[in-house]
Amino acid sequence: MTSNIVKNWFANDFSKLAPELQALHQYGGKLVGKVDVVLGTGIAGILGKRLQAKLNLPPVGTNDLCVTISHSDVGLHWDRKFNNTTEMKSTFEPIKTIKDGYWIEKTGPLQMKLTVDIKDHGWYWRCLSFSLFGVLLPVWMFPKSKAYKYIEEGGYKFYVGFEAPVIGLLLSYSGTLQKQ
Repeated sequence: MTSNIVKNWFANDFSKLAPELQALHQYGGKLVGKVDVVLGTGIAGILGKRLQAKLNLPPVGTNDLCVTISHSDVGLHWDRKFNNTTEMKSTFEPIKTIKDGYWIEKTGPLQMKLTVDIKDHGWYWRCLSFSLFGVLLPVWMFPKSKAYKYIEEGGYKFYVGFEAPVIGLLLSYSGTLQKQ
């Protein structure tokens, strides 16, 4: 099913994304591959383990990942399935356009208000605010997030990570997926 939700949000900047990212976000599809889940050490690892459970991420180490990208009237859907068992579903609702808007990502009890920076034809999320169970939290109170996706040698390379000031990396998952 073709959708212009993403194209309309990016407006003229849509053409700055890699053609493979453009197609994936207009037509949907399925990506498969391996993902590495990493926890921080010490107290960062303890906090990361809690976040891992809230996001329904698989165990530390290398895991299989299948992501189905689709569209609806609500927005863009990313349905992730780890090791053919654990699911993590996100809905991204576009608000206005890249110039004056943002995306609202809903993943379980977590909601993030995000914008996007385009760098070297890749898509780099930047978090503007968080809410947990409907309670708005100041950005300084939540771990700093880092998330991006770009095309490298025909593969869909991505990284999602959370860090806390002073203690460092809490949790990350990353990998290179192939379109199926």
